[in-house]
Amino acid sequence: MRMTARARIVGWMLAVAGLALAVSVFATWTILLTRLGDRMHDEFVNEVEKLRRYAATAFDPSTGRRVDDVEELLTGYLAYNPPDRWETFFSIVDGKADRRTAVPAPARLDTDDALVAGMSKASRPRVDMYESTAGTVWYTAVPVSVAGDSRSGHFVVAIFYDRHRDDIVDVVRVVGLTALAALALAGGAGWFVAGRVLAPIRLVRQTAAQISDSADLTRRLDVPGEDDVAALAATFDHMLDRLEQAFAVQRHFVDDAGHELRTPITVIRGHLELMGDDPADRAETLALVTDELDRMNRMVDDLLTLAKAEQPGFLDIEEVELADLTVSVVAKARALGERRWRVDEVAEARLPADRQRLTQALMQLAANAVRHTEEGDLIAVGSAVRDRSVELWVRDSGPGVAPTDRERIFRRFMRGAGRTGAHDGAGLGLAIVTTIAEAHGGTVTVVDAPGGGACFVMTVPLREVR
Repeated sequence: MRMTARARIVGWMLAVAGLALAVSVFATWTILLTRLGDRMHDEFVNEVEKLRRYAATAFDPSTGRRVDDVEELLTGYLAYNPPDRWETFFSIVDGKADRRTAVPAPARLDTDDALVAGMSKASRPRVDMYESTAGTVWYTAVPVSVAGDSRSGHFVVAIFYDRHRDDIVDVVRVVGLTALAALALAGGAGWFVAGRVLAPIRLVRQTAAQISDSADLTRRLDVPGEDDVAALAATFDHMLDRLEQAFAVQRHFVDDAGHELRTPITVIRGHLELMGDDPADRAETLALVTDELDRMNRMVDDLLTLAKAEQPGFLDIEEVELADLTVSVVAKARALGERRWRVDEVAEARLPADRQRLTQALMQLAANAVRHTEEGDLIAVGSAVRDRSVELWVRDSGPGVAPTDRERIFRRFMRGAGRTGAHDGAGLGLAIVTTIAEAHGGTVTVVDAPGGGACFVMTVPLREVR
């Protein structure tokens, strides 16, 4: 069974949190046990010091003199100093258990004669252990002597270690159960949060699956926020924009190519099928077929240019000298036809743009002017900087463009009225000019030229280039 990303995230989170809590509980257990041992040693030292202070100030209340009897001294101290929880005190006089504290102990140690005999032999305080019916007991026997009394005495402090240890076990158990409850709550909260965080990713997957099934590239994701998941959704939407645009360009290219290439292909096939054996007829047919093939080649080149304009990298930006661009276009355009070519004006400025594309656009406008003029007519090219924009224009002295056609002619496969040259174009030239201008962030318009004719003006902003 495949584990979901949500389950993996929560699983790893619980594993890390569980490990941290286990280390914390174990560290708590170890530290408390260590501190218990230290606390018991400190308690032994404290009891010895209290006994010394008491012995230094002990007086008989009936006579008002210092106590000179070891048994009386130990009995008085047992009455004066009660034991703490899980502790017991008793005294030994001449090797036998004498008195013990009134507080009941978990187990009697003073009834074990062998243990008492061993304690009575201690010449200095030392800590030892004894296994009683109540578990391990830590004890120390403090030797006590009183001037004027020949009997030996011992004060025994016994601490029930296992009972204190059981208290620690209870504490650690509570900590462990609390940690498990916290881990369970963290797991539930993590499951909820992981679901919320991964929801946009699931939406991306579902949207991708729906797009794959239906080929609908118009779907988009709506993920608010500025985190990584929102950035992923935005990137996915951007990818869909690019894909939708690419498919649209491909669809337009196929539609345009199929629409425009069908006619020349039909013409070529018809003439080839009717071509006879007569040499003159064959030569005429071959000339016509060659002309149609040339037109198809130009049409395919124009369609490819329009398709590339929708893709990144269409422009190769560099600093363009407008004066040099204007003069070079006129020099190249002279080969298009016998016209009166002229440079109207040149802009002494630099423009960040694609020199080759601007040249292509101006040459298209020049070729369009040649098709709509006759030998000896005027065609002028110019450039100028006006209002932080660069204007590049081509004007002619031809019949001009009717006001009703001035927007229509810039669409694909639209041809204007007027005289033409050897053959009509495919109606893509002005569409290419428009595409190049828009790629530079500009526009193309056509107005009446001074003295008659048409003037095509391409306006490009001087600042930022797209």
